[in-house]
Amino acid sequence: MANRHLSRSIVLQTLFEWDFLNKDISELKDMLSRNVKEFAPGMGDEGFMQKLLDGVIAKKTDIDQIITKAAPDWPIEKIATIDRNVLRMGLFELLFSPRNEVPPKVAINEAIELAKTYGGETSGKFVNGVLGAVYKELGEPGKEEVSKKKRKETPYDEMPIKKLGGAVVYAREGEQIYLALVHDVFGHWTLSKGGIEKDEEVKEGTIREIKEEIGLDIKIVEELGSNEYIASDPELGKIRKQVNYFLAESPFVDLGFHKTGGLDDAKWFKIVNILDLNLYDDIVPIFTKAINILLGQKS
Repeated sequence: MANRHLSRSIVLQTLFEWDFLNKDISELKDMLSRNVKEFAPGMGDEGFMQKLLDGVIAKKTDIDQIITKAAPDWPIEKIATIDRNVLRMGLFELLFSPRNEVPPKVAINEAIELAKTYGGETSGKFVNGVLGAVYKELGEPGKEEVSKKKRKETPYDEMPIKKLGGAVVYAREGEQIYLALVHDVFGHWTLSKGGIEKDEEVKEGTIREIKEEIGLDIKIVEELGSNEYIASDPELGKIRKQVNYFLAESPFVDLGFHKTGGLDDAKWFKIVNILDLNLYDDIVPIFTKAINILLGQKS
């Protein structure tokens, strides 16, 4: 069965790229096809994704006017690109999709989950507020309806766990310290990381993943900490991703990066510039700890 949440994620990614890079509408079809091949090969839900993408674009002018009325303090161009396109998708499904296919509560909840996953700290609340206001204006259709077949939610402690390893990779060049970061398609600079294979030690897996993703031969210096977040897997449903982060040293050489897995760039940055970048909130403490260690070493 096709995973509609993943399908919506891919449409959101396509809309984000189109909007953020100011691409022409004529490029959207190819952009969607590329994202499907990269993130959901063989998924078999392209028809739904294309229909959703076409619908959002066709109704964009009307939807943007609705957003402006529902969030008068936020001009459409000032809303974060992710939030803006989550709202466009959510409002399209809420207002223009057949309710027997996408019940209003499904449209709203899906949009909120996308905002929480890909947006900033307050994105979920913002999207919830705008869609909730529109929903009330509609008379809250379906509020009293009870689904005949409720989807069983997997309890948190029963969700499958996927272990990952990542690293704050640094190099010294003269008096400067540089950090190697990767950039994702949602506009954030983040740490190179990847999955740990079965029976593989976390440190060994992290070294392997960094080499595969950005082409660096690293040496683990020390452990920085860990975090955990819930993600959607097309086969397993909701899973818990547990990431261990390390401080790792590398030679200051060119990065061997190839666009893949939702990443579109990789660069070295001087350590003094790191906290000025667009970072995910949950890894700021990891960066901060690493920077304090490195500056302490330097002094």
